[in-house]
Amino acid sequence: MSSSDSDRSEKKAKPLVGPDRIADYVSRLPNKPGVYRMMDEHGSVLYVGKAKDLKKRVTAYTKYDRHPTRLRRMIRATSEMEFVVCETETESLLLEASLIKRLKPRYNILLRDDKSFPYILVRKDHPAAQVNKHRGARNIKGDYYGPFASAGAVNRTLDTLQRAFRLRNCSDSIYEGRTRPCLQHQIKRCSAPCTGEISLKDYGDLISDAEDFLKGKSDSLRKRLSKEMNAAAKELDYEKAAELRDRIQAMSKVTTNSSGINPTTFSDGDVIGLHSGGGQSCIQVFFFRAGQNWGNSCHFPRHAKEQSNAEVMEAFIAQFYNNKPIPKQIFVSEDLPNHDLVERALSAQSGRNIDVIRPQRGEKKLLVGQAVTNAQEALGRKLAETASQTKLLSELQEIFGMEAPPERIEVYDNSHIQGTNAIGAFIVAGPEGFQKREYRTFNIKDTETEPGDDYAMMREVFRRRFSRLAKDNSLQWPDLVLIDGGKGQLSVVTETLRELGVLERTTLVGIAKGPDRNAGRENFFMNGREVFSLPSRTPALYYLQRLRDEAHRFAIGTHRARRKKAMKTNPLDGIPGVGPARKKALLAHYGSAKGVKGASAADLAKVEGVSSAMARTIYDYFHER
Repeated sequence: MSSSDSDRSEKKAKPLVGPDRIADYVSRLPNKPGVYRMMDEHGSVLYVGKAKDLKKRVTAYTKYDRHPTRLRRMIRATSEMEFVVCETETESLLLEASLIKRLKPRYNILLRDDKSFPYILVRKDHPAAQVNKHRGARNIKGDYYGPFASAGAVNRTLDTLQRAFRLRNCSDSIYEGRTRPCLQHQIKRCSAPCTGEISLKDYGDLISDAEDFLKGKSDSLRKRLSKEMNAAAKELDYEKAAELRDRIQAMSKVTTNSSGINPTTFSDGDVIGLHSGGGQSCIQVFFFRAGQNWGNSCHFPRHAKEQSNAEVMEAFIAQFYNNKPIPKQIFVSEDLPNHDLVERALSAQSGRNIDVIRPQRGEKKLLVGQAVTNAQEALGRKLAETASQTKLLSELQEIFGMEAPPERIEVYDNSHIQGTNAIGAFIVAGPEGFQKREYRTFNIKDTETEPGDDYAMMREVFRRRFSRLAKDNSLQWPDLVLIDGGKGQLSVVTETLRELGVLERTTLVGIAKGPDRNAGRENFFMNGREVFSLPSRTPALYYLQRLRDEAHRFAIGTHRARRKKAMKTNPLDGIPGVGPARKKALLAHYGSAKGVKGASAADLAKVEGVSSAMARTIYDYFHER
């Protein structure tokens, strides 16, 4: 083969990347709406975008020189792309928001601190409806009211409901077991339907009044209660009149408008204000339902410095309402670039017309201005906190010889007592401080490790964690991994990651306490470097100590909780077919699980509710071992 043929063969075998790879896809794309994903050589998603016309939109990325530096880096790193063709542009917007929230691409505007919001649940699967706070999947039969911005906001409203309407919040098991009214009844926060202090019909009327209050019918409800109070007073039934008076006063504490925080020109709606500065943005969302202020939440979306407030607001709205009920009206502080498209997408998602409005005058504009002011103050506090954090991360970059300051730090630790109830755990930190929603634990499996073998535990934890990272591209890789331990632990982790083929994707550092295990004299271990220490009383050293101590606190706290749970576990719990009733009967007959274990199958069959077959099952459970 000639040299020219060899060169052509090598050129043909070389995989396409960057603009050339994108251009290769363009030739096969349709002129239809859709969503595209750009991925790097490791399969990590760099960017998720929507398009009214996929072919035209993706073609723009082939014009490399027309893009800012940030997007050029993204284009250069692109080695693969995936596409989903949609029927409409509205469908593509909804799919884009869903994928961004799930995959968390590096180059997208990202709502990082999203969370589920609490609701008030009025359960309807019991004769005496229970009223309580609920968070998570709405799969319990009943009526849900919310969302509330925080646990504090929902707790304040629940407190009002209990004072005004005296509704039960106890569990069904406690309700069924009551023989006399509890303390809640004595302090006038529950009407005690459990013991018949109030009939189920009258209690149902209280539930109906409470729901009217939550639906915003407080004015008509207050007028009716006032008439009933006056009628009771005329009939000299002063006890009932005083009860109705207290109910009206409790309602007034929530519905009063003296602070100007509750709206008068609309009932249901969200007010969203954005303020940016220092390359970051803060968004405040105020929830108004049933004419009442149900709290506000604060968000700090991740975005590039050159992206406008309008772009950030639009991306925020699409992601924020991706998994939440949408109010009829949303009042915003910015004009959205694709206003009509966003309205159509939200309307399609909720099944009713949704209006996204930027108010120009009146009460609504004042409320939006108040949200912007709150966002400005929150961002100021955030920037003050992160300035020192950014400096610390830059120092870690220099100390550990990293290419850039770490954006995600994972710190690993184990906890056990002589190998029992062994727990592996890691905590996460970054520019925003500790990210507690990202903390994870691992129950060490005794079948895979020797009891008390710290090396084997560390090997198992890292194998499970990084195997999952390698398979799931939606997970964020750590830039820096800190291990509580010295050279031995570092060697075990290094060997494990090398076997998985991911050793080069992160920086490993072992932290071991110095002589006499004194804090402040720590030794640091890294592959390819001699052991080293840091000068005492330096901010970077204190920060590393905080990270290690937080990991230790989290690991040992989880271990103690597991050990406490194990101490409460009854040996009878593992027997197939032995539920609460049979367990109660066995313990009542024999006094303890040890007594059950020592009984014969014939004796066990004499216990009420235990058949001969079940007695044999119980006997075999203890003696076949």
